Amino acid sequence: MSKSTYPLKLPLSIKKAAQRLAKEDGVSWNPWVAEAVAEKVGVVEPAADCFKKRAGKATGEGLMRLLRTAPKAAPEAEDTL
Repeated sequence: MSKSTYPLKLPLSIKKAAQRLAKEDGVSWNPWVAEAVAEKVGVVEPAADCFKKRAGKATGEGLMRLLRTAPKAAPEAEDTL
């Protein structure tokens, strides 16, 4: 596994919380932060892949055609801002 360094700038409160949580997990701060970033990447990337697959070759024109067929009616009272 290759590694790189990055000067991470965090608000002091977040850094202290991360240090505390790392200590509670029994690991040092660097691996704890690396794992936290890896978890976030693991959540975001699969979600983005899922949306790309669901969209397929859609361009938005099909959605616009569908919306043009919607009835011209005022929204229900509970749907207004």
